[in-house]
Amino acid sequence: MPVIHILNGPNLNLLGQRQPEIYGHQTLADVEAACRALAPELGLEIGSFAQENGEGALVERIQAARGAARGMVINPAAYSHTSVAVLDALNLFEGKVIEVHISNIHRRETFRHHSFVSSRADGVIAGCGTHGYQLALRQLALLLA
Repeated sequence: MPVIHILNGPNLNLLGQRQPEIYGHQTLADVEAACRALAPELGLEIGSFAQENGEGALVERIQAARGAARGMVINPAAYSHTSVAVLDALNLFEGKVIEVHISNIHRRETFRHHSFVSSRADGVIAGCGTHGYQLALRQLALLLA
């Protein structure tokens, strides 16, 4: 089974508590459980499900996925809009990348409309709530089949 990593950026450790009117009531642990339940049905193995608040730590997680994973689901959160370092790390990753945003970034503040990560992503899912992670897994399964 292809190994994939699921990486999350800053403040997603507070999912379910932070602005539930935007991000919903599910926690990151709920998202992880749903992904781990779905992955085997799709013929995928989740090698790592991680969250990092620091940009450098997130870059290191992306780098560690090189040669260890065939695909990645990433919700870079605020780093989507600010981090060339995250983009550069993703450009070194050989596998498929699906970018996920829980909210629809295009209906929010103007500065959120641009994502550096999108230029590297093989697909972008935004505005589908935490269900977007499961949609991303389904897309990765198709891309890796």
